[in-house]
Amino acid sequence: MEMRALLVANSSDSDPGLVGERLREHGYSFTECHRERPAQWPTLEGVELVVQLGSDWSVYWPEVADAVTAECELVRGAHGRGTPVLGICFGAQVITTALAGRVERAPHAEVGWHRVESSVAGIADGPWMQWHYDRCVELPVGAELLAVSPLAHQAFRLGRTFATQFHPEVDRSMIDRWLRLGGAAELERLGLDREALIADTDAAAAAALVNTPRLIDWFLAGGARRAVRSGRRGCAANHLSR
Repeated sequence: MEMRALLVANSSDSDPGLVGERLREHGYSFTECHRERPAQWPTLEGVELVVQLGSDWSVYWPEVADAVTAECELVRGAHGRGTPVLGICFGAQVITTALAGRVERAPHAEVGWHRVESSVAGIADGPWMQWHYDRCVELPVGAELLAVSPLAHQAFRLGRTFATQFHPEVDRSMIDRWLRLGGAAELERLGLDREALIADTDAAAAAALVNTPRLIDWFLAGGARRAVRSGRRGCAANHLSR
């Protein structure tokens, strides 16, 4: 039986990639909710999952305050109803903000394929794609930290809400699109090599085809659904997600 999921994304970059592929295999169909037009979003009635993709926004930009507020309200509504929520990069930043955590600018960017550390069976050490400038310095109260990198905390959960700083959805076609959408110039400003990123993406492809389905299966099986009251703090979320 088909299950309904809301996919929250910017209109220019709404591809859920490998994450979407695995969720569709589990029977989910997506209704796109573009961040630029929150008044057009449907209600949560009949929705069984909310997925939030990355963005080139940051939650503290005044020019997108209304849209971020609307997305935070959606997160609080889904979280309060017990509807599973999966937030990726900027999506994790919105979850953090919506549930009374705190996001700030990181001391430096984290861009490229990096390993993370996690003791959770469903969260592989990677490598995972990173593309962010911000980090959340306080998790929502009661959230459990599940993965970290040297710069930032990489995954957390609170009840049925799960957030990742890294990008489990990424494949080669997505990297090519990000580079066309301004990522190439961004890499140049950061002193990073475009061709090296492409080569690293190709090298990570086989692992991603294992790690992403594993992560999504863990999430859907209940890994992100237990109520947690550990009170651990300190997660990362993104500024630039793609």
